[in-house]
Amino acid sequence: MTSFGRVLTAMITPFDDEGHVDYGVAEKLANHLVDQGTDTLVLCGTTGESPTLTWDEEYKLFQVIQTSLQGRAKIIAGTGSNSTREAIEATRIVGELGLDGSLQVVPYYNKPTQQGLYSHFEAIAQACPDVSILLYNVPTRTGCNLQPETVAQLARIDNVIGVKEASGKLDQVSKIRRMAPEDFAVYSGDDGLTLPMLALGATGVVSVASHIAGKQIQSMIRSYESGDVRTATRLHLELTPLFEVLFIETNPTPVKAALRLQGWPVGQTRLPLAPLSSTAEGTLRTVLTDLNFLSNA
Repeated sequence: MTSFGRVLTAMITPFDDEGHVDYGVAEKLANHLVDQGTDTLVLCGTTGESPTLTWDEEYKLFQVIQTSLQGRAKIIAGTGSNSTREAIEATRIVGELGLDGSLQVVPYYNKPTQQGLYSHFEAIAQACPDVSILLYNVPTRTGCNLQPETVAQLARIDNVIGVKEASGKLDQVSKIRRMAPEDFAVYSGDDGLTLPMLALGATGVVSVASHIAGKQIQSMIRSYESGDVRTATRLHLELTPLFEVLFIETNPTPVKAALRLQGWPVGQTRLPLAPLSSTAEGTLRTVLTDLNFLSNA
């Protein structure tokens, strides 16, 4: 079974001044994130603005990052869809490219039943047996919750290796951990819930904040694993303002603004996501300064 490590960064997609994907900046950012503690890069998920990327842009980004990293970290490609056929086609391409895995979001907008969700993911897994699949449950985005019983059922499929659980419900995490096989990976989909979820048996986090604090998040998880709960708690509490401010407006608008404040030319978000408001940017700058994440502050 593929191991994706502790810190998976849901990487933003950089754009140039004309709104085109900036593949050069993406290469540099990907390598920087690996240097700062990222074990696996998750490309073209929600944070990567997948709703406004074309498939051709995504496939090119997968290949550019794969070539640039040269095996320094694993790559999970976001190929989920609310069309099962479309998800299968995209996931097959991921397999052909030799990437390490696929992130499969719960189908959005059409709100399937739990049987529909199971059949959707089962069909993708069966059509792409050589691709490791990480389920992605984020009800606030999709309007549909993947229930623990369904996750546990899916966990019996060989290449369904884990779930990014972003329901925000710790009781749901507990049920998944209790019902799914021990080697089924559970990743926090919320930076602020990483430490509590570790206590419930989670493996790590699919993180937004690791764009800024990758080393600290990696250290927090390692500290907890080694039994140094005091240090893990201290790091969690220190980083809590960062976790919160990166969602002061719709993700990934704040984290892109944070990277720009650090000097990264990652551009703005694509419409319909608007630029960060001046008030929110001021709050963001204050938090980054207070936590010493702005060297020129």
